[in-house]
Amino acid sequence: MQEERLKILFQYLEEEPNEPFNIYAIAMEYMNKDIQKAKYYLERLLNEHPDYVPTYYHAAAVYVELEDYTKAEQTYQVGIEKAHQQQSMKAYDELKRAYRMFLDEME
Repeated sequence: MQEERLKILFQYLEEEPNEPFNIYAIAMEYMNKDIQKAKYYLERLLNEHPDYVPTYYHAAAVYVELEDYTKAEQTYQVGIEKAHQQQSMKAYDELKRAYRMFLDEME
C-alpha cells in the first residue's frame, strides 16, 4: 500500500515540482519506514521552500531521532520564527511546545 502511495506522490511531484506539499507528503510517507529518506526530503523542503512552515516540526523531530541535537535546536528556532512571521499561530504553538519538550529532555 505504501509503495503505491509513494508512486502516486512521486507522480504528483513530477507534475508539479515546485509544489512544496508534494515533497512534504513524500517525506511523511518515509517518516516511519526510512528515516534517512525522510530527512532527505525534509532538508530539500528546508532548502527549496524555507517558508513552508509544516516542515520545521518534522525536520526537527528527525534530527532528534538521529541525535543531531544542534540541528534539531536550530530547526525548532527557525521554524518558530517563520511561524511567528507568517502569523501561523497553530504551527507557532506546536513548535514552541515541541521545542520546550526538547529542551527539557536535553537537561
